[in-house]
Amino acid sequence: MARSNVSQYFGKGLTAEQFMDSMTKNKEAFRSWYDQFEWTDESDREFFESLNHRDDLRVLILAADWCGDVVRCVPVVFRALENSGVPTEVLILENHEALMDDFLTMGSRSIPIVIFADTGGHVLDHWGPRPVHVQEAMVQFKKENPDREAPDYQDKLTVARAEIRARYGEGTGIHGVIVKELRELISGL
Repeated sequence: MARSNVSQYFGKGLTAEQFMDSMTKNKEAFRSWYDQFEWTDESDREFFESLNHRDDLRVLILAADWCGDVVRCVPVVFRALENSGVPTEVLILENHEALMDDFLTMGSRSIPIVIFADTGGHVLDHWGPRPVHVQEAMVQFKKENPDREAPDYQDKLTVARAEIRARYGEGTGIHGVIVKELRELISGL
């Protein structure tokens, strides 16, 4: 069960710029996805800007610069939230393993995890580690391959990871998907 209160983590994270500046791996790819972001739907941009009228939300993002899903997803999260007025901080996985263990995905530490909380730190919901249709490939893999010690497990995992990359696609099309999923989640809070 996910942690119900994260207030002790407020003020302990990095801003988006601090995270990008501190990256030692994948910095260019991350910045490239960040710079390529464009709103594909004007109503989405307006929705995120309308969050400036709310003062009840906080966002914590569990991430690490070595993770490919962080590189593909977090630039979009940053851009979607940057004009929202919602305080957003990045917590580095390796420095916050106890929190990470409260947000496991199918029993594993998978990042990014975008945690939405109220001002008191009560967790309202979370998103991640991937867009739903991308994550479906990993869900299917785990269902079909429960034995991590099986001799062909790594080979099948390699195939699943290739399917995940294919579902992300080459360009920025996934950006609009991530924005829509975040909007839907926030709309329900």
